[in-house]
Amino acid sequence: MRLHSLDLKTIQISDPFWSKHVDLVRNAIIPYQWEAMNDRIPDAESSHCLENFRIAAGRSAGEFYGAVFQDTDVAKWLEAVGFSLACYPDEALEKTADEVIDLIAEAQCEDGYINTYFTIKEPDRRWSDLCEGHELYTAGHLMEAAVAYYEGTGKRKFLDCMCRFADLIADTFGTEEGKIHGYPGHEEVEIGLVKLYRVTGNQKYLDLAKYFIDARGVGENYFMKEMGRPDYKMIFPEFVDYTPAYSQSDRPVRELKTAEGHAVRAVYLYSAMADLAEAYDDDGLKKACETLWENITQKRMYLTGGIGSSGHLERFTVDYDLPNEYNYSESCASIGLAMFGMRMNQITKEARYADVVERALYNTVLAGIALDGKSFFYVNPLEVWPPACMPGTSKKHVKPIRQKWFGVACCPPNIARTLASLGQYIYSVDDKKRELYVNLFVSNTTEIAFGDGPATQVCMETRFPWEPSVRFAFSNVPESGMDLLVRVPDYAENYHMTVGGEAVGSRTENGYWKLHVEKDCRVEVAFETPAHYVYANPQVRADAGKAAIMRGPLVYCLEECDNGSNLPWIFPDTDAPLGEERSELFGGCVVIKGKGKRGVESSWKGGLYGLRKPELEDVEFTAVPYPYWNNRGEGEMIVWMRAL
Repeated sequence: MRLHSLDLKTIQISDPFWSKHVDLVRNAIIPYQWEAMNDRIPDAESSHCLENFRIAAGRSAGEFYGAVFQDTDVAKWLEAVGFSLACYPDEALEKTADEVIDLIAEAQCEDGYINTYFTIKEPDRRWSDLCEGHELYTAGHLMEAAVAYYEGTGKRKFLDCMCRFADLIADTFGTEEGKIHGYPGHEEVEIGLVKLYRVTGNQKYLDLAKYFIDARGVGENYFMKEMGRPDYKMIFPEFVDYTPAYSQSDRPVRELKTAEGHAVRAVYLYSAMADLAEAYDDDGLKKACETLWENITQKRMYLTGGIGSSGHLERFTVDYDLPNEYNYSESCASIGLAMFGMRMNQITKEARYADVVERALYNTVLAGIALDGKSFFYVNPLEVWPPACMPGTSKKHVKPIRQKWFGVACCPPNIARTLASLGQYIYSVDDKKRELYVNLFVSNTTEIAFGDGPATQVCMETRFPWEPSVRFAFSNVPESGMDLLVRVPDYAENYHMTVGGEAVGSRTENGYWKLHVEKDCRVEVAFETPAHYVYANPQVRADAGKAAIMRGPLVYCLEECDNGSNLPWIFPDTDAPLGEERSELFGGCVVIKGKGKRGVESSWKGGLYGLRKPELEDVEFTAVPYPYWNNRGEGEMIVWMRAL
């Protein structure tokens, strides 16, 4: 039996590190994105997504505008709202969301279909372009949003709309004669269907998700058949280079060995595979998930938890191909990686999956949004030289400063829904065994119902990651006791636990320190997270001879505003100890001080090239947390430095 996350309504986060991000969702991000979706952000790219729904509903006249999946901006915003309302009721916000849901219901076709692109622009081409059309992808995000809103508010209107849509999809796709024997070009509906099944209990939705997984890559490729039709209309010009591996459809999913193709598609697929592996007790799917996880995390993932190294088609390439200055590492891809990792953690009860979830959340996901919640990164490189980020070049996708919005704005609302649902990542529970797993160290209070007795109250207090200690207080512990399993991070040193001030012996299980709690008590966990240099596998050619800095889960970087320009000319002395200083930067953090050498540009006597080696001088450099880079203006940034 898999573990499950706690209901967001039971978790109240009050954390020195995370609250400034989580509180930002309801106080800044949701309001800002509402303005963006209504095209009211000056000098920002147009969204038009709400206007598309108004046109589809007959409230407005006009043409569809945006990408074929423009509806998903609204869906992810509503999902974030649902998560937020679960924790922080807000009558005004709920009223606004209800009005959007009314609009979606009006735009829904009589047979249950919802998609403004095809309703407005291509009404006769439903389901004719599964490869590029994103109909099922869009449906999946709407389903996820409907479930989140129902669970956050108890209101069924949106959920009922999406059940009608899911019923239509079930009547349209499948193995039966007369149905379409296809599957999504961009995976996502599978996740939505599983969530819809869990909240409604309708087995049809789970079986449909399984069909989409099982049919993928079997027999003649469905997308290649589509593209061979005389009336096929290509939506994305870059798909002229399309191959089935790009959409993970070149072979049956149980035969996948390496992470291929579009990174977001891939991890959304793997997340659904993990869900279905557990639901159907499918060892083949589970084994495939484990194999794919190992390939990603051991050979195709950045230090920051970023994935998808190619700026062309946002995709995986080959093992160890991890360039720093023109990689893609889309924010959505790291969110998908965290989704995949959390599912694998809950299925296997292994902490190693949560280690990667934590890495992605603390670094790439947080880097994707400014500290004021009003600008965003879509791409997350590990080295930036702003003048070189030019249109029409290999770095055209790299932005040296966060953007107000994007024409394709999948990442901003995806970050919003992820931060709003942070509570679902903190704990996992096995009700039957009375086990509470602690995955993230975040100050909060919660309650857990083990059986029919009074709920057990749990209070976690910490100043992590700046101070690596965590305190728990338990009350109303069940008479038969409960097991507390606290993750032992892969970076933790000198990890130890005390109960009531008394040390307890180590008993680890799958990367968790396990303690049987028999009565109300206080538990403290402490460990060390000294700043240190890390090095890449020698096969990672981009990082040969280089070192980066980490402290706990945080990757650090150098910025121009602290260290001057031409950052690649700073060479750290990796034998010299790193210093740690508390700073008021970014609302309070730990900055790292290092020693090394720096090239003296004034010593260069040649032209473009010369025979004399440049002189070096001693330097002390400052490194700041990677997720906070570019919050002090445009400038150079670097993670991997060439070591002395």
